[in-house]
Amino acid sequence: MRGNGCWLWSNAWPGRERPRRRAVTEPPLRVPGQAGAGGARCDADRAASGPARRWSPTLGRVSGQPIDPGVIELAGRVFDLARGGHTEELAAYLDAGVPVNLTNDKGDTLLVLAAYHGHSGTVAALLDRGADHGRANDRGQTALAAAVFKQSAETVRLLLAAGADPDAGGPSARETAAFFDLPAMTELLGSRA
Repeated sequence: MRGNGCWLWSNAWPGRERPRRRAVTEPPLRVPGQAGAGGARCDADRAASGPARRWSPTLGRVSGQPIDPGVIELAGRVFDLARGGHTEELAAYLDAGVPVNLTNDKGDTLLVLAAYHGHSGTVAALLDRGADHGRANDRGQTALAAAVFKQSAETVRLLLAAGADPDAGGPSARETAAFFDLPAMTELLGSRA
């Protein structure tokens, strides 16, 4: 497992075909309701996609207008804050208007990234601001499944208390706990049968 945010575990499921890579023809960051706007890809994706593509950041189908490079940089910073568990700074950006359900090129929300990296304080702040705990990324993984995979009990408790469904997504949180033989996580999820 690598610590750069790539979810390599999703390819370990028997009988599941690995999603096909799609050519990146527009910036990969997505704001709900809009086409892409820039973002980062993990090392494995860069290697698999071949040489870097040159592109001019645009809002594509929305307006065709160039995106200010500062906006792309800000989005990258916000994802890094969620990934790094910098709760107070992330909360300030959210309170200033950054969408709480901002999504990157893999469909990961700020909540999924914070949960995956085990930052329960950041998860709590995102949930308090209305983050969608049921939203799955492009591979069908939810924040709850991410927290179960990383065995972050406090994060799992927070997500369950917020109403996260242990059977949502594919693989679901329950399937993740069973597949990786995580009895403590199975027990936590069992309290929400």
